[in-house]
Amino acid sequence: MRSPKTKKTLSPAQREELLGTLQARFEKNVRRHEGLEWAKVKAKLEANAEKLWSLHEMEKTGGEPDVVGQDKKTGECLFFDCSPESPEGRTSVCYDREALNSRKEHKPKNNAVDMAAGMGIELLTEEQYRELQKLGNFDTKSSSWLKAPAEMRKLGGALFGDHRFGRVFVYHNGAQSYYSGRGFRGSLRV
Repeated sequence: MRSPKTKKTLSPAQREELLGTLQARFEKNVRRHEGLEWAKVKAKLEANAEKLWSLHEMEKTGGEPDVVGQDKKTGECLFFDCSPESPEGRTSVCYDREALNSRKEHKPKNNAVDMAAGMGIELLTEEQYRELQKLGNFDTKSSSWLKAPAEMRKLGGALFGDHRFGRVFVYHNGAQSYYSGRGFRGSLRV
């Protein structure tokens, strides 16, 4: 029996509420996206219902997505999760499905890679995480899984980042590990 596909659109009320939230955050945090205009960002969002749905999922899980730049070649706006700490609705997860399946007991409820894919977003890379940290101090009490290089993942490891003692740290852990204070941050191109 086939499972029904998830409807990746928002109701008109959800859409308006989300656009209002995103606009307020955009206007409050101008430093994150200097030179960009909300009207142009809004037009891109309104033209892409599935990306708007992904932003809703980011918001719903505590990510507080905001525009952090624009791709000069494609013109796409880049959204990152900008919540002060790793999004609460995405914590206590191991890195990926392989890591989840390798746990014999005390399995976490989910994994970061599958959750991100289900939301239509990508995990932040190490470089993106360092760019985010230039915009403020994020993950001062939590940590966030980052996209692991393939060669590291083949060896059983994964990356996470945090901000402690006035510095950004990126470190490794077994991909099967999970902690209540570790989630993941995502990115989305619109």
